[in-house]
Amino acid sequence: MRYRDLSNKEIVDIQTGTRLGILGQTDIELDEATGEIIAFIIPNYSWFGLKKENVTHRIQWSDIEKIGEDMIMIRQTPLSK
Repeated sequence: MRYRDLSNKEIVDIQTGTRLGILGQTDIELDEATGEIIAFIIPNYSWFGLKKENVTHRIQWSDIEKIGEDMIMIRQTPLSK
């Protein structure tokens, strides 16, 4: 899968239903040796679309549960027993 296939998809935590952002507004952390994606870094925006300093969501590639046509569903919170 190419990055352009992932861009503009909404990222949602399926445990909480929280919308975390849109993939086109993210930074990517890559493994320099393999070129694999380690994580997506999503900045937190204020009400007027300005970036909040030092406030981000970090989504590990391993947290991704499903990549759909319009959204990426992740599970960051631990499962309840």
